[in-house]
Amino acid sequence: MGTNRRTFLTGTGVAATVGLAGCIGDLVGSDDDDVIDMVLNPAEGGVDMSEQYAQFFQYVEDEADITVDYSEAESYTATVAAIENEQAELADISPTGVVAAPDSMDILGMRIQHGAAVYFSTIVTTPDSPIDELSDIEEDHDVHLADQLSVSGGLYPLMMLHEGGLDVGDAPDGSPEDFEVSYSDHDTALNQLFEREDVVAAGTGAFVSSEYLSEDQMSDDFMEHSAEVDNLDTGDEELQLLAVSDPIPRAPIVARSNWDDPVVEEIEEALLEAEEEDLVDEDAEDPLWFTGVEEATIEDYEPIEDAMDTLDLAFEDVADE
Repeated sequence: MGTNRRTFLTGTGVAATVGLAGCIGDLVGSDDDDVIDMVLNPAEGGVDMSEQYAQFFQYVEDEADITVDYSEAESYTATVAAIENEQAELADISPTGVVAAPDSMDILGMRIQHGAAVYFSTIVTTPDSPIDELSDIEEDHDVHLADQLSVSGGLYPLMMLHEGGLDVGDAPDGSPEDFEVSYSDHDTALNQLFEREDVVAAGTGAFVSSEYLSEDQMSDDFMEHSAEVDNLDTGDEELQLLAVSDPIPRAPIVARSNWDDPVVEEIEEALLEAEEEDLVDEDAEDPLWFTGVEEATIEDYEPIEDAMDTLDLAFEDVADE
């Protein structure tokens, strides 16, 4: 990584206190040796994470003979800080998160979905939009993205906008030069595109945009590797694709690196051996999105570092500021 890159999100106030949206059981930081605290990235839309993750937690508890207490972080940066500040032993974290603090966490595995270890980011617009390609976006146009630390809804869309000839300025922790930008979450970003005339494009993961796109718009990589292929052209609206990313490594599950307890090996083994039926409750209103976990190392996340290089970003001080 370059030595002169600007530090990403150093002004977000991610410090000793982490925003945690809700807990099951004891508070984060329990002294009970049998209780393991896990922090989760914020849910998309109105997903009830207690229901979505219930079977996952039950499986890990049964296999490792522990109790899992979970908290939902208020942002992706808060998830990183929870590990950095020893407020949790385990984390469901974004790929940017593991690159942000590689010395503070050990990768237990990369989550996969129906055998797919990669996923994709898209930038889309509406069919009646004046935007036919990224270079058509102008200074007074609003582009809506997901969380600033989201790979598919923040980092990769900004990289694609940059590669499309636009000056992204100091985004994501500052303002672009060639367009206006707003951040929320994947579902909200897409809804803003549908509902607001001033929003001319949305950058999201393909897991929310694919149903509004057609097969003939997608890249060969997408058609070969994406778990969203069957979701194409199933929505009740139509969107125009402006850009689709290269394959992105899926998010990991990590353990705090200074957590010195043999149970971490039991948890890792359980995760790597899990079958879809162990993790996913198909009867849940919002079933768990990942169907398995495979071995991974920090080297698997080099594409994330490459994207950061393209945008001249650094993460070294995320949890120290």
